[in-house]
Amino acid sequence: MSNFQQLKENVDTFVKYREFSDKETKVAHDIAQIIQSQGVISCTACKYCMEVCPFGIFQELVALAIKKKNKPVPSYPVKYFILAITFGALVGGSAVLLRYIEPYTLFGSAVTVSMIGIIAVLAVLAIVFFKNRFFCTNICPVGALLGLISKFSINKIYIDSPLCVSCGMCEKNCQSGCINSKEKSIDNETCVKCLKCIHVCPKEGLKFGKEPKPEVKFSLKRRQLIIGTAVVSVFGGMIKTGLILKDKIIEGLKDFILPAGAVSKERFANKCYNCNLCVQNCPNKILVKADNEIPVVHIDYSKGFCKFDCAKCGEVCPSGAIKRLSIEEKQNTRIAMAMINEDKCSKCGLCIDACPKGAIMKVDGKTILNGHC
Repeated sequence: MSNFQQLKENVDTFVKYREFSDKETKVAHDIAQIIQSQGVISCTACKYCMEVCPFGIFQELVALAIKKKNKPVPSYPVKYFILAITFGALVGGSAVLLRYIEPYTLFGSAVTVSMIGIIAVLAVLAIVFFKNRFFCTNICPVGALLGLISKFSINKIYIDSPLCVSCGMCEKNCQSGCINSKEKSIDNETCVKCLKCIHVCPKEGLKFGKEPKPEVKFSLKRRQLIIGTAVVSVFGGMIKTGLILKDKIIEGLKDFILPAGAVSKERFANKCYNCNLCVQNCPNKILVKADNEIPVVHIDYSKGFCKFDCAKCGEVCPSGAIKRLSIEEKQNTRIAMAMINEDKCSKCGLCIDACPKGAIMKVDGKTILNGHC
């Protein structure tokens, strides 16, 4: 509300208040029933690990191909330390550690035939063969974060004990290994919300929603307290480490050319995930992946030139390392400064005609650069 008139209009809305008629009440009730039947809640049932994450989809296909039998998989506390280490450094200002474990980054690296990505894919293949989706439930920092949100969510997948006959169908179809049919329990923290268990249950003994059980008073076990304290300590220490990494990572780096929107060498080196999405989507293929000398994506002009009317790299960058720029903004962003080699220049004038900014001109027979480059 920005003025008194708007305030008055809002108040008047409730002055002429009347109750819903029976017909209106029925419509509202029917709509509520439809919404509740969809099995969708904020944050937790987003199915990120199942339908969005490339590693999640990859593991699903591999498990189907090898016909892997599903068994309950314990949830180990090591994932919280991995989460604290990677996200602590990220909060401190450096995404360097995420490059070696974040699913999108690793999968993108594998697609562009980067060694670390290929090794990661082979490792996940081995894990799927022995432990199915163990990577998602006990290693992946994104999975650990989403798992914590799911753990404290109001709506969860639960077993309706009176209807359950312990046939084990839900456990056999659970790729996360989060269902124990004998104990009639589900670990919602490691559940990826594929909802297969609900569909395969012959007795409709699995439900998604608020579990109808008496309120249990919060009781923190000694082991949980120790692990929680240790994780918080690691997280705090990694924030400081991230601040140090932020400055150390650029030391000793030789000069390299950044894509438009990268802003600075320091910022780009700390925000780039090395997922190589920009490398894949560059139409002129001048963006190249990290190598032994330059540990981040960079421009190699020996392969071609940057298209003047293209800003694709910023559009696909998931970390914001390359800022999303409009075509006009990109055209007015200096990527690098050109130089004229007088010893090799034949004064043909072709560069003058080709330059879209009119930054090259001839003065007294000499080819020079003006301030528009």
